[in-house]
Amino acid sequence: MEYYVLSQTGGREINEDCAGVAETDQGFCCILADGLGGHDHGEVASALVTDLGTTLFQETCQAGTVRLQDYLEQCFQKGQEELVALQKEKESEMKTTLVVLAAFGNQIQWGHVGDSRLYQFRNGRLVRRTLDHSVPQMLVMTGEIRERDIRGHEDRNRLLRVMGADEKRLRYELSEPEVWDEHQAYLLCTDGFWELIEEKQMVQALNVSETPRQWLEHMEQEVLKNGQGKNMDNYTAMGIFLGTEVRRKKFFGLF
Repeated sequence: MEYYVLSQTGGREINEDCAGVAETDQGFCCILADGLGGHDHGEVASALVTDLGTTLFQETCQAGTVRLQDYLEQCFQKGQEELVALQKEKESEMKTTLVVLAAFGNQIQWGHVGDSRLYQFRNGRLVRRTLDHSVPQMLVMTGEIRERDIRGHEDRNRLLRVMGADEKRLRYELSEPEVWDEHQAYLLCTDGFWELIEEKQMVQALNVSETPRQWLEHMEQEVLKNGQGKNMDNYTAMGIFLGTEVRRKKFFGLF
């Protein structure tokens, strides 16, 4: 696994995004969170759930065999419990999105809540992405607007599910576990990133990049171009390549 993380404040004073990675001999986890800007201490909320997830992965690996679904469920459930407890302590309404990608052995799985996204690519093509827990995404699913209308929708920041929401039971989504191969790439990113770059441009950048860093830097150029003259949000992205460098270069047609 090779990865690179990009995180910028955009046009804001504070970066409320957070990203973290934990690697062991058995596997890895990649975590990204976006503290809600409309609530106080968004940066504290995102850091809390990110740090908890990476620490939990390391502890779980040390304890023995990891069952990915159990690990992911603990990320969300324990993260929710600790965040709610901190809300009460700080008398704060801090909230955050959360997306987690984890691999152990030959298995890979992910989970998310909110509108921070995970994109999966295989053979240089986009395979799938997580669906936002937002009002515009709901409107797409009911056929009221088109997928491409999410980015400019007036309610794009209205989230239906997040970490720290006042709910008896946190509603998050987990993917089915998969056997990972060396022809895959993943992108985890906050809305400040994906709102300013379309999926076809993600694919184009992927297919001319040898490394995750090059991939993110190519995409960042597009994000900055499209964000010019706007009050840009914080933007954070994490690119992950699976496989050896030589196989990856051959796969992406670089020699």
